[in-house]
Amino acid sequence: MTPHEDAPPPALRSVGATRTDVEAALRAGNAWRPRRGVYVAAATAPSSAALRRREEALAHVRAVAEVLTTRYWFSHTSAALLWGCWTWRLDPVPHVTQLGRPSGAGCQDATLARHRSDVPAADRAERHGLPVTSLERTVVDCARLLPVPQGLVVADSALRLGARRAEIERRLEAVVRGRGVRRAREVLATMDGRAESPGETLLRHVVVAAGLPPFVPQHEVVTWRGTVRLDGGWPQSLVGVEFDAAVKYSGGSFGDPRARLAAEKERHDALTEAGWRIVRVTWADLRDPERVVARIAALLRRTTASR
Repeated sequence: MTPHEDAPPPALRSVGATRTDVEAALRAGNAWRPRRGVYVAAATAPSSAALRRREEALAHVRAVAEVLTTRYWFSHTSAALLWGCWTWRLDPVPHVTQLGRPSGAGCQDATLARHRSDVPAADRAERHGLPVTSLERTVVDCARLLPVPQGLVVADSALRLGARRAEIERRLEAVVRGRGVRRAREVLATMDGRAESPGETLLRHVVVAAGLPPFVPQHEVVTWRGTVRLDGGWPQSLVGVEFDAAVKYSGGSFGDPRARLAAEKERHDALTEAGWRIVRVTWADLRDPERVVARIAALLRRTTASR
């Protein structure tokens, strides 16, 4: 799964829609109001709740860009969205960082998270025509703000997008003290750009947090079918883990679901014939991480005992 290439939808007035056009679109359900005085086109039906949250959050970002007049940079999860990072359990409230504390009634807006902080020139960028914090600064901000699993999802995808690990670490080292620094250090210690989806990132976090032996992400196994790449595995124990997102069997851009299921069975047979034992994990399984850990640990013990 590649990182996203989402852009905020344009505000209807900005693309030349008249008041009459906007009112007609609202009546037809083709537009909605993410913020007072700002209207955007309603998105086509997304394929998942996660995509719905992304589209809603991007609409709120556009609305803020239309009304905010003081100097700002979109930051934290809003910057992550604009950069195309993965997110998990996304809160649609937009985040901006400003150099000073704005005055007036607008700064009390509960629908906008404002952060007061210096934004050096190296931490400033632009995405989709909007001011944002740099990708490396965004990783640190999200790692300090979010629970570790959510921050890790952003960090892994940022590495895939080209974020420089050394620059991320340097920015965190510059934060001598402050809220979320310890949490951010945990994220930076375990982030890995080899993860190919948010589910793989969360699965790795579950394994690491449980104290299981470290596993190798994207491990390649030579089989009669050719080289097969596992989402992760313990080569010495011949135990692998695979994250199965149901969407890949649902057709659409993923192709014929029957053909994909047949190919997956052939792949699984090749792995088991090569001596590997595979634990398959789904989004539903991740709701009970202790059970996932127990399944993996049992296989690791069984393999050790048989030797």
